[in-house]
Amino acid sequence: MKIVTVIGARPQFIKAATISRLLIDDPDIDEILIHTGQHYDPNMSDIFFEELNIPHPDFNLEVGSAFHAVQTGKMLEGIETILMEEKPDWTLVYGDTNSTLAGALAATKLNIPLAHVEAGLRSFNRKMPEEINRIVTDRISDLLFAPTPTAMINLEREGLLSASFLTGDVMLDSTLFYREKILKDPDLYKMKGLPPEYLLATVHRAENTDNINNLKNLFQAFSESRQAIVLPIHPRTRKIIANAFRIPENVHIIDPVSYLQMLYLTLNAGKVLTDSGGLQKEAYFLGRQCITLRTETEWVETLHDNWNIITGTDPQKILDAIRSKAPSSSQNKSFGNGKAAEAIVEQLKSRRKPSFL
Repeated sequence: MKIVTVIGARPQFIKAATISRLLIDDPDIDEILIHTGQHYDPNMSDIFFEELNIPHPDFNLEVGSAFHAVQTGKMLEGIETILMEEKPDWTLVYGDTNSTLAGALAATKLNIPLAHVEAGLRSFNRKMPEEINRIVTDRISDLLFAPTPTAMINLEREGLLSASFLTGDVMLDSTLFYREKILKDPDLYKMKGLPPEYLLATVHRAENTDNINNLKNLFQAFSESRQAIVLPIHPRTRKIIANAFRIPENVHIIDPVSYLQMLYLTLNAGKVLTDSGGLQKEAYFLGRQCITLRTETEWVETLHDNWNIITGTDPQKILDAIRSKAPSSSQNKSFGNGKAAEAIVEQLKSRRKPSFL
């Protein structure tokens, strides 16, 4: 069996690593890896392949940054050419990026069976490009791998239940696997110059990074918290901030970090403040209260007992969440048992469909 995997952004490298480890060990499966180049900074791309032991891509489209239509169009052209040459049994896509959408469209147009990992997520906010990518990809996929019962409910409501399977979340697989690696030798992942106690923050969604008022509100809350805040941030966003206002002294801005360094930072943080979907879950899996700097979350399972508090960019709500009590309950089991990758590979092998190339 031949599987073409399409990835292009940091969260997808992490998700793909859990499944690629199993595919490499299976003599009956040949995985071809396409990297679209959506994330092209070495700190956000190359290091992940090395750190997570993912085979280096068989193809790198090196698309880079562009407006949505231009970027997706370039990916479509490149992926289609490769799919016509490789003639895989399955095309496997992850998450909700433009790489996801391009891989899904290219495969479906060629009648190549398509499987979507992390299907069924909905923020119900169609202003998010990711929401459109999710909906379209789910509609045209032959196999839908849902990470949570809520995702399964969403797929059922949309008439997609017959193609859907509750597998658990591959991010839980990944977090548990690499947490043990970090705990065995934490000194490998320490970074110099950081405060001994801190809150960890990330800001990367366009709704925040492209909105100066939102950025000002976030940094006002960071400043008024009077706590040390470690903020890994993309160079583009750092430049926007530097040109707009003064960075508070308690905010320690650092360059983007590797996945294992981010897990280390999360493990040692007092709380996590983020507009990222993936980091909300990682904080939850690692037992750290999360403050979501958006007005909604796809991961409603994390909201119980204030494990995850939605604040948007309202400074007072953020400050209240920072000062709130830690959760008293344990995390729930909605994300599975840490063996999602095994369930996904089993389904791919048992439900082989003929290609029509």
